[in-house]
Amino acid sequence: MENNLSIREILEWYVTAGVDETFGEVPFGLEASKPKVDAAPKPVLTTRAEDSVSPRAATTDLAQATVSACKSARELCAEAQTLDELRKMVEDFDGCALKLTANKTVFGGGNPDSKIMLVGEAPGADEDRIGLPFVGRSGQLLDKMLKAVDIDRTTCYITNVLPWRPPGNRTPTDGEIAVCLPFLKRQIELINPEVIIVLGGSAANALLDNEEPISRLRGKWLEYRKNDGKTIPVLASFHPAYLLRNAAQKGKAWADLLRMRQKIMP
Repeated sequence: MENNLSIREILEWYVTAGVDETFGEVPFGLEASKPKVDAAPKPVLTTRAEDSVSPRAATTDLAQATVSACKSARELCAEAQTLDELRKMVEDFDGCALKLTANKTVFGGGNPDSKIMLVGEAPGADEDRIGLPFVGRSGQLLDKMLKAVDIDRTTCYITNVLPWRPPGNRTPTDGEIAVCLPFLKRQIELINPEVIIVLGGSAANALLDNEEPISRLRGKWLEYRKNDGKTIPVLASFHPAYLLRNAAQKGKAWADLLRMRQKIMP
């Protein structure tokens, strides 16, 4: 028998029958059921002899370039006998892509005979424009912090892990740090400071080869081991840029500076 009822009549019939819910847009039984479509057969997995061998980790061109650049940086640093020689080598070095986007190479600056060496992460916009470390707002705050414990900036040596600014001040990659780290380590060898102050977690992790957060590293003396096996006391503290955003942490940074001053001037 043909069903000539309208949609309205069908709905009224459902309401009268007590149906107040539906489970789909089309009422069940009002249209012919659709033919069942068999699910596509699952592909049969086969194993070839060559696929059963454990795959070797793919070495990308970038990874190869990074390894080569690290080796080149270490070899150059071994030849540098003075800071001027090392500076020239860094300026001529083409093994780090950051140099392509940076405006200037920002080598370390200050007193090479200083007892104190301060190490940051990387140049910022002002440093990239001028070519000197810590000359922007962070540097101005650092000057005030040092002056507060009777230390003049000109008596210190200040540098960064990276001599080139990452685009947009982004966090440096592990590869970029690995390539540039030999230049920092050679600066330490040539200057041979009595203490090293690392500013910020990234710089501390790079120099000390760990992944501890700065909140756990600061406030205690650590050690940096030189190539000759001798160690230099290292004190980690907050980066001035962080303190500009988190003024409540300045008290801890002040305590770190007092600890450093007591170390070099008991």
